Amino acid sequence: MRQRTTLSSRAGSRSRLAPFLLVGAALLPATAQADAERLAESLEVNGQPMPVEDVLETPMEGIYQVRLENGESFYANEDGSYFLVGDLYQNAEQGLVNLTEQAKNQQRMAALDAVPASERFVYRGVDEPRATVVVFTDPTCPYCERLHESVPELNERGIAVHYLAFPRAGMDSDAARTLERAWCSDNRSEAMTRAQSRESVSGEICDNPVADQYQLGMQLGVTGTPAIILPDGQLVPGFVPPDRLVGMLGLDD
Repeated sequence: MRQRTTLSSRAGSRSRLAPFLLVGAALLPATAQADAERLAESLEVNGQPMPVEDVLETPMEGIYQVRLENGESFYANEDGSYFLVGDLYQNAEQGLVNLTEQAKNQQRMAALDAVPASERFVYRGVDEPRATVVVFTDPTCPYCERLHESVPELNERGIAVHYLAFPRAGMDSDAARTLERAWCSDNRSEAMTRAQSRESVSGEICDNPVADQYQLGMQLGVTGTPAIILPDGQLVPGFVPPDRLVGMLGLDD
């Protein structure tokens, strides 16, 4: 199977994913690279250019995965005259392999690697973590509160929890303002714990990354909270009990 590689489709793209999506572009065969670039620049529907973020080669000759700026994706032939919406599977010896989901996992990993620890709410134990999960959270979400109650146990079992903001009702919501105040607090972790316990978080709102993290979550397929992203990029929606999460991470004691 040929290596999947990526191409940035628009030189002016502001996506934080662009530096990672360029990796390996030079490895594409010249013809495939030219076809991908041409598709990215010329793709239209009803005479209107589509907001293409990038184009990826697939193992199927002449078929490319097209990612839009809003995070949606589909497949197209080399001239964009045919579209296919859905997941692409490989019929491998070990069974069906969801190549579309694998590509999404890689995208999430690259995007989260670009978010520094200084822009996260970090909860970790005393010892070096054995694994780290990133959680998009909303303090008005009951299951986020339930997950936060399990954070001390997760930390004790070697799992660090890094929160990113995802106010479900958008940036004009009370949740967004609470997340902004928590991020601007002198002790962000304590402020987040108060917020998750439905206690008020006071203080001024400073420059903060909450809006960027909300947009990032939507780009990565987050539709609700909590949304747990495992180290391999897999997105797990909803609350997961500690024992199950430990097992998913392969950290069974």
